[in-house]
Amino acid sequence: MTETTSPLTTSAAQHSGKLDRSGLSWAWFEAGRNPYVILCTIYILAPYIATTVFSDPVVGQATIASWHTLAGIMVALTGPFLGAIADRFGNRKPILGAVTFAMVLAIFSLWWALPAGQGGLSIVMIGALTTALGVLFAYSEVLHNAMLPTASTPATLPHASGLGLALGNLASVVFLIFVLWGLAFPGRVDWSFVPSQPLFGLNPETHETSRIVAPMAAVWFAIAALPLFFFSRDKEPSGIKPSKAAIDGVVGMFKAIGRLFRVDRNAGLYLIARMLYVDGKTAILIVAGVTAAGVFGWDLLEMSAYGVILSIFAVFGGLVAGRVDTRIGAKWSIILEIGVTLICLLVLTAQSKTHVFGLNVVPDTPIWNAPMFTTLPEVVFVSGAIIIAISITAAYASSRTLMARLAPKGMEGEFFGLYSLAGSATVWMGPLLVGVFTKAFQSQQIGLASTGFLLVGGLVLMFFVKQPPRLESGTY
Repeated sequence: MTETTSPLTTSAAQHSGKLDRSGLSWAWFEAGRNPYVILCTIYILAPYIATTVFSDPVVGQATIASWHTLAGIMVALTGPFLGAIADRFGNRKPILGAVTFAMVLAIFSLWWALPAGQGGLSIVMIGALTTALGVLFAYSEVLHNAMLPTASTPATLPHASGLGLALGNLASVVFLIFVLWGLAFPGRVDWSFVPSQPLFGLNPETHETSRIVAPMAAVWFAIAALPLFFFSRDKEPSGIKPSKAAIDGVVGMFKAIGRLFRVDRNAGLYLIARMLYVDGKTAILIVAGVTAAGVFGWDLLEMSAYGVILSIFAVFGGLVAGRVDTRIGAKWSIILEIGVTLICLLVLTAQSKTHVFGLNVVPDTPIWNAPMFTTLPEVVFVSGAIIIAISITAAYASSRTLMARLAPKGMEGEFFGLYSLAGSATVWMGPLLVGVFTKAFQSQQIGLASTGFLLVGGLVLMFFVKQPPRLESGTY
């Protein structure tokens, strides 16, 4: 299942700025995986769980944050070693295939996330599945990211990285538009192009129109992941036994952590900075939709429309990142993207049904005629969220590009293991801050605002990271 190429083809690809089938297939994997995050973790399923499975959205937000805190701790303890083990094992596809299969099953199972007393999964089981998916998703990122230098070429690496995120958001937009048209709008608007009832006979009263996004995301991931396993270049198997690869990988990771600052202090500083700002950005993605649903009372209609709008703009973040990285370098791109996210986070948390930037407004007073987002606080919130969507997606792409530039040849998996550690060692801090501040102040907005502490810390450290030198092509 590993694509093979002749030396002549490989040499030509190395000097071409055009993505080949291997790089495109690598990017397409994210088109299959990311709709789960968009549909289930951010915009539809998680807000439904927080506001419906839990009767109190404040309790729901705090509990969901605790699930992600637990997942973060588990990833911090195990994820970094996965890349090092994969380096010794050689090819990443077998392990990534197993992780993908487990994710598909777990995602599909969330169809049975029902309120208490309706015969579905218990809160404990929903939490266990959510936690497991958080761990598995992180594993898939480590393995998928480690394949990037092999699946792409030095000239196309930043473009493959940005394209992957862009395709992930584009696929999510298609799903969200389908949900909006076929499940949310029916029965709510009298438009000729909208079905009169939700498709497939789904019943909104039992929340089937919200829960169906889990099976949709699972089936799509199972299908869309296939091109990577057939066409993307991967390292050849090393021939080392799995047990020895595991032992060597764990030992090697401890050695890598120990020598990181001795060998490359710049990379070490970058990884600490990323550890903070990515944790903040991830927490914003997880919590912002839940906050909006609780503060404004949004249901499937508003949340799916919100997701469509943000995902469309997020596509631009992935596409723009590659161009900006080429012009000013990944370091300064990341600084710009963190700063924009921080400013817009303050905008989001200053809105409520009765206030806009602290100024009183009459609740539920429409400022224009539309089926959703009709009040001034809602419009301001959505506007700030749009810019956040662009900046976060761009920052993810730029971060991955910078790591690929800093990773020594032959140690990509190990360094992406450290990269995972930098993104997961404190990934529990963002949800923990949200949970603590939400409970302490009984405010979803303040809980969301607490993620800003991590953004500020990462931003300050990024100023001390040295920009990688330009390549022979003149790009960074």
